[in-house]
Amino acid sequence: MQKIIIYSKIFMLIALAIHMISCSPKITEKTQEKAITVSKDSLLQNSSFEGIVPALTDEIPKKYIINEIQDSIANDNLQTVLIYKTGWEMSLPVINLNTNESITFSFDDLEGDVKRYKYTILQCDANWQYSQLLPSQYIDGFTEDYIADYKLSFNTIQKYTHYNLVFPKETMKITKSGNYILKVYTDDNPNEPIIIKRFMVMEQKVNIIGKIKDATLLNDRKYKQEVDFVINTNNYIINNPSRNLVVKIFQNMRPDNAVCNLKPRLVKGNELDYDYDEGNTFDGGNEFRNFDIKSLKYNSERISHIEYEGGSNHVYLHNDLARRFKVYKTEEDINGKRAIKADYITDSDTEADYTYVHFTLPYDIPTVEGNIYLYGAFNNWKLDHHSMMTYSFKNRAYEASIFVKQGYYNYQYILQKTDNEIDDTFVEGNHSDAENDYFIFVYYRPMGELYDKLIGFRQLNSINNRN
Repeated sequence: MQKIIIYSKIFMLIALAIHMISCSPKITEKTQEKAITVSKDSLLQNSSFEGIVPALTDEIPKKYIINEIQDSIANDNLQTVLIYKTGWEMSLPVINLNTNESITFSFDDLEGDVKRYKYTILQCDANWQYSQLLPSQYIDGFTEDYIADYKLSFNTIQKYTHYNLVFPKETMKITKSGNYILKVYTDDNPNEPIIIKRFMVMEQKVNIIGKIKDATLLNDRKYKQEVDFVINTNNYIINNPSRNLVVKIFQNMRPDNAVCNLKPRLVKGNELDYDYDEGNTFDGGNEFRNFDIKSLKYNSERISHIEYEGGSNHVYLHNDLARRFKVYKTEEDINGKRAIKADYITDSDTEADYTYVHFTLPYDIPTVEGNIYLYGAFNNWKLDHHSMMTYSFKNRAYEASIFVKQGYYNYQYILQKTDNEIDDTFVEGNHSDAENDYFIFVYYRPMGELYDKLIGFRQLNSINNRN
């Protein structure tokens, strides 16, 4: 009798256990989705976290928003911050891993004294958040150093100190590909960077074959450009490209309209096809406007007059006109870039002067749709109070002034709508015939790795690579 009771209890326990297992939630393939790992320390230290920040507990947060680490400059005394592949000032800061290629970085400090600036290099993932690797895992050598190359300005109205850095060095080598930021700070304040600039290190594992054409969709054909391309993996093994591959397309390296996380439309052996009708299109826009201030002694084509006022040079440009409803006209430009150069001197780094440049955009009445800004590489493609135009009812025009170093500059007028959407066609117009550069970046995170490799890069031009 006792054995029967014991067996009955055992069967009841087994049945209860089976019931609990059957009622528990099942793990599906969705749990395999890539998660962002955030340490407690990084949440406390990284100011780029916004929105709903996860509580510092063992619970899994439902949602939080992470902003990209952007190029930034801490104060107005730091001007003309440049970073590029050594050899050509207007090139992108992209170098190949394990080569002698280098990055040149420079800036001017308008306080004109000498400071002990230091720098460090930090790795980021494909979405420009700090990677999970320690500096010792991607840097061979020292992880920080001084910027020791500096020169004082010579024979200029605006006094400044020009700082220059060429890296990587023998004492600080980069050992892994991917996205990186250069962080500059004063000797006594490493936790408050004064300058952050992005650059990339590539190991070319795949080939990118692309073309630019008018948009496939009939309604967009006169206004948009379509970027179609194929990634040839060259037998380089890419596991689950739809999940582990990150593809980004930039137009003229503008950050505001980049196409990110594009997935392959079709996988055919070693080829990943990205020939879409939508999702890979950009407004053609218009050619960039320009002004040439390499000389402050005579008026170039776009300059109305030059004056010396209040201890500074002032360049007044001819009035610009809105081009929204005008017929497209081909004009040569450098797609929003700038070239620092002064005529009749030997060293533009230290002998080129600074000047105020004044812009005027006639408008009968101020627009109620948002604010109008100057836009280009000269202000890091950012909308801030320096580049925002103000409306003058007296002159019936939008007006703005910027303080820049002598050189050749491209710019456009754009509208930031009341909902913060950026419209670069409101003033400039929109044409699929416009000339633009497109840059394709391909990132891959192999299984088990803690960082994203930059395995492919390609530059296309809407004229030279036209279908």
